[in-house]
Amino acid sequence: MKLFILYLIVINIFSFWTMGDDKSRAKQGKRRVPEKKLFGLSAIGGALGTWLGMRVWRHKTKHTSFILGVPALLLMNIAAIYFLVQYFGPGQH
Repeated sequence: MKLFILYLIVINIFSFWTMGDDKSRAKQGKRRVPEKKLFGLSAIGGALGTWLGMRVWRHKTKHTSFILGVPALLLMNIAAIYFLVQYFGPGQH
């Protein structure tokens, strides 16, 4: 369980950092982080970090796919975490 919590912390920090990095790249006219990668990180547990990155850096906040998609992925992350903890968490066999 500790490893799972560590994974969630790391993936969300990385997702948050990636949103900030993409915003920085956009301002500098550099090659951008593909949206597929941003959604992929969100889908594998980093949706909270992506959502926070959207808010902190005001990044991708006018893209409907992000406005709707990231909160939907966050809800899916929460549901998956709940399921995993219920069925595989401490005290479960």
